[in-house]
Amino acid sequence: MVCHSRKGKALTTVHAKGKTLAVIPKSAERGADAAARALETVLASLEDSKAEDIVTIDIAGKSALGDYMIVVSGRSNRHVMAISDHLLTDLKDDGLGTARVEGQEGGDWVLIDTGDIIVHVFRPEIREFYNIEKMWAAPDMDEETRH
Repeated sequence: MVCHSRKGKALTTVHAKGKTLAVIPKSAERGADAAARALETVLASLEDSKAEDIVTIDIAGKSALGDYMIVVSGRSNRHVMAISDHLLTDLKDDGLGTARVEGQEGGDWVLIDTGDIIVHVFRPEIREFYNIEKMWAAPDMDEETRH
């Protein structure tokens, strides 16, 4: 793979095998601004889809996974899949790219990773079983030892 870059120009990636060409535009937004914009889009989409029990956890500085983790519930497998589909469409429509998705075929637990934000969409029973919010909302070990 060869990457070409000139100051102020889009990055172009050329793969050695095949004829794949990807153009990665430079974002005008950086860091916290991009994450805040993505968070607004995600929350608006989830509310529009009638997602239930929306919990937002700030993981910036706690994990390299992203800046925010959002955990929501759907009433059924079908609702979980509809919430996920709607969110993916809204992210793409707002120019936030194509997110990575896991679990969409089952509808029990769908994970959507935008880069800045990780969204978990659960059926209520599955959410209760894994209890992700409790794990991520726990205080940092460093903070506990300082007190």
